[in-house]
Order: sequence, then structure tokens, then C-alpha cells
Amino acid sequence: MKIGIIGAGYIGRSLATLGMRQGHDVMISNSRGPATLGSTVSAIGCKAGTAEQAAAFGDIVVLAVPLRNVGDLPAGPFEGKILVDTCNYYPERDGRIDALDRHETTTSQIVAAHFPAARVVKAFNAILAKDIETTGKPAGAPKRRALPIAGDDADSKSVVAAWLDECGYDPLDAGALADSWRFERAKPAYCIPLDRETLKTKLALAERDVELPHGSWRS
Repeated sequence: MKIGIIGAGYIGRSLATLGMRQGHDVMISNSRGPATLGSTVSAIGCKAGTAEQAAAFGDIVVLAVPLRNVGDLPAGPFEGKILVDTCNYYPERDGRIDALDRHETTTSQIVAAHFPAARVVKAFNAILAKDIETTGKPAGAPKRRALPIAGDDADSKSVVAAWLDECGYDPLDAGALADSWRFERAKPAYCIPLDRETLKTKLALAERDVELPHGSWRS
């Protein structure tokens, strides 16, 4: 499988590393251009390209940039792609987004509106970057960590779920993009290691207008 990664921060590099370990063909990109990714390419063994090249390259394309930067990306190269949205809303970083503050939409619905011809699946946003490479376990392992996904296209969710399983996690379908608020920032399932049954419980406990204390998920 070809995996294109938009963003070379902690999440992007971790997923690129896992993809290479699994034998996939990976291209990573950042906002400054492939010439600045020499050390990343050397360390991981992946390819480097522009964001447009990585989007065109991937069978799956991972969006791993701050939410505030999504609007800077051209929509065309993402047409028809399975777009894995890892974005989270941090007002202190992204600026206030009124529609999110009023609970009128979700981060993934904002992403889907910007990339209307992509098939967006919310995934890998509810895990700390440092955990991505280290907390996965083989299928069937006791207390295997589960991660939620959401999307409006069943076939795309199946592809992403299979990749999640390959990465060492039990995928749990949390519904449509409109339901993805249940595992956004500061909700009970956000970035806390949970097995499948506990994750189901935490998703059900989420309340739209109630947030956990800031940073509690990092403890």
C-alpha cells in the first residue's frame, strides 16, 4: 500500500515509521518542501515530496497538520483519496473557531468541507504521538488498546480499520463524521489507553458541552 503523509511533525513521523516497518511505500511532506526532510528520510527510509505529491502518491493519505493549516492545502490532489484526518482543535494554537465552540460541527466535518471529493475518516487523533509506535500489540493480545474511527463511507472506514489493526490497535467504529466529537480533544476517550469495551463506555459517556481538565490526558 502507498501512504502519503501531509505533515512531518510527531504524528506524521510516527505513522511514517510504522508504515515503513509494515512494508508499505511511504511519502512524507511538510510545508517547507522536500529539501528540508533529509534527516527524516534518512532516519525512516521513506520518500519525501511536496504536499501535493504526497496526496497524489498515497492510496491512503494522512492529514497530520494543525487544524489552522488545513485551509492552506489545495483540495484537488485529494480528490477520490481516503483521507485519514488526525486533526484536533486547540484554540490556543488554532485560534477560536466559532462553529466548533458552538458545537455546530466537528473537526472532521471541517476537513471534509475543505476536501469535498475526498473520503474522510477520523483516526489516530485520540492517541498521543509518543504512544503510536509503542503501545500497539498483536491481534488477540489481552487488553489490546482500541482506537476509535469515524467516517461517512463504510468502505473507506474498512480500509483504515485494517491499517489500524496492522499498526497494533483494535479499531472501533464510532459512527459518522458528525459523531466524531465523542473522541475529540478533552472527551473521556481522548488519548487515554483503553481496551475495546472500556472505549465503548467512554464514548457513550461523552457530553458535547463538557470537557476534561486541559491536559489531563497527558498524565
